[in-house]
Amino acid sequence: MAWRRHAVSWLAIGFGAALGAWLRWGLSVWFNPLNANIPLGTLMANLGGGYLVGIAVAFFTGHPDVPPEWRLFAVTGILGGLTTFSTFSAEAVLLLQRGDYLWALGHTMLHLLGSILFCIAGFATYKAFT
Repeated sequence: MAWRRHAVSWLAIGFGAALGAWLRWGLSVWFNPLNANIPLGTLMANLGGGYLVGIAVAFFTGHPDVPPEWRLFAVTGILGGLTTFSTFSAEAVLLLQRGDYLWALGHTMLHLLGSILFCIAGFATYKAFT
């Protein structure tokens, strides 16, 4: 049975994804009500996730001896559950439907460019400490 060979990987991804999703939900509950135009919790999840994935990928690339299940747990699981393209997309559509075109553009630029810049910063942070 092929699934048995990957059971630890499945569990690592599943537990990590649950933790990441719970964290994303918490950020949305705490921070989205602070600004009606830019859901700050989702933005924090995506920017923070972009930063952390930069650190994580740099770490795992530099440490190929770490079991692959840890990368699956951290990157695919936690950070995959934390960051959310679907929520970001739905929020952008809601802004467009309300006629808030500039807010929708700003929202989109913050998430896309911000996540890329934060990922670069994560790589740089890791390199600075190693």
